[in-house]
Amino acid sequence: MSPVIKRRGEREPISGKYLLFGLTVVCVVLMMVTFATDLLNRPLSAAVGYVVVPFQEGIGRMGEFIANRSEELVQIRSLLEENKRLKEENAELTEKNTLLQQGQYELHNLRELLALSEQYEEYAKVGARIIGRDSGNWYSKFIIDKGENDGLAVDMNVIAGGGLVGRVTSVGPNWARVTSIICDNSNVSGKTLSTGDNLIVTGDLKLMADNTISFSRLIDSNQKVAEGDKVVTSNISDKYLPNILIGYISSIEKDTNNLTKSGKITPAVDFEHLQEVLVITDRKQMVEVE
Repeated sequence: MSPVIKRRGEREPISGKYLLFGLTVVCVVLMMVTFATDLLNRPLSAAVGYVVVPFQEGIGRMGEFIANRSEELVQIRSLLEENKRLKEENAELTEKNTLLQQGQYELHNLRELLALSEQYEEYAKVGARIIGRDSGNWYSKFIIDKGENDGLAVDMNVIAGGGLVGRVTSVGPNWARVTSIICDNSNVSGKTLSTGDNLIVTGDLKLMADNTISFSRLIDSNQKVAEGDKVVTSNISDKYLPNILIGYISSIEKDTNNLTKSGKITPAVDFEHLQEVLVITDRKQMVEVE
């Protein structure tokens, strides 16, 4: 081989083993400096502080946020379930309360009917429930759930609450229609209970706005009839049994002929809230009038 001729200015390359030795010495020195001092730790710690710590804080906050939201979701789910349960309990209690109120109302009505039945114990009676009525605010005409199969017939008197309601005007196998005394052009022969003076009670739905009906043809010769006096059915009525309470005189005045008086009567029955009635199965022509 021909000898290698070095050019001028060209450096001789460093041997690999010298380079390895040098790097090893540098590493040993750095290790000794690291163990002996914190000269290198401070820059590294600063770098970690600027990079790692904010990252850790961000992760921590994110974890806390997720934990809080998760807890809130659990609470919301629990509140929704509790709200649903409370709504169901409230609906159940409302239904029970409604049934209780309805039961108390029906019991009150039945007690009134029982007292009324005892008041007119001389007559045979059948209890009935109202199942329909004509339009309007008042029970002027209505249908009950008893009929021919229960012994009912036309012209039987109907009572409820405090006294006379009306009479049966048509009847079917298991129903009957009742026309009340407040119906327009319904006339009842009555009398004042205190004096026995006769009068005619006439229904008027317009007057029922003031909870009254009218009366006329009262001959009060002794001037003793006054407001508050009771008016009952008279013995001379062709449809109604005698001495059934109709109502109370609320106003009275002389007619233009100065011979008779007329005025208004407050009915004994609440014709706005009827539900149950009693039908007297004894008719007028079956009763012996003394």
